[in-house]
Amino acid sequence: MKLNIVLVEPEIPQNTGNIGRTCVALGASLHLVHPLGYTITDKQIRRAGLDYWNKLNLVHHENLESFLNSVNIQDCIFVSTKGKHCYSSIPINKECYLVFGKESAGLPEDLLRSYYDYTARIPMRDGNRSLNLSNAAAIMAYDIFRRWSFPDLQISGEIGGIHE
Repeated sequence: MKLNIVLVEPEIPQNTGNIGRTCVALGASLHLVHPLGYTITDKQIRRAGLDYWNKLNLVHHENLESFLNSVNIQDCIFVSTKGKHCYSSIPINKECYLVFGKESAGLPEDLLRSYYDYTARIPMRDGNRSLNLSNAAAIMAYDIFRRWSFPDLQISGEIGGIHE
């Protein structure tokens, strides 16, 4: 099983850094679809990713078309407030690409129309525009890992001085 988080034209480096850190924690890959709204060497992205950034499997795509041509669309989940399915009920393949749009506009509507059956939404109260991108990515990623029974992840922690 392989999780990939895809950010299409991300604009805020701190979100990308946070998502990169989540990817490292899960063993997922982060795909960045250009153009980016910042430079990849931006100190803010490294600060948000802390010392995890050098452990990240990072893949760059020249544009959205090149990304779409590089994957099996049936392995993609296009995450949007306009998504057709609740995120917790959409089928998950053994290889999964969670595709998120830019913070200011989301994914292009023509893309969502073309792949509407592969869209998902995180429920929220009426009148709210959207969740923060890095929060949405973490919700989606951990739900997929929960459904996969958390493969290769440490399930419980330890507290010093407690022996069972």
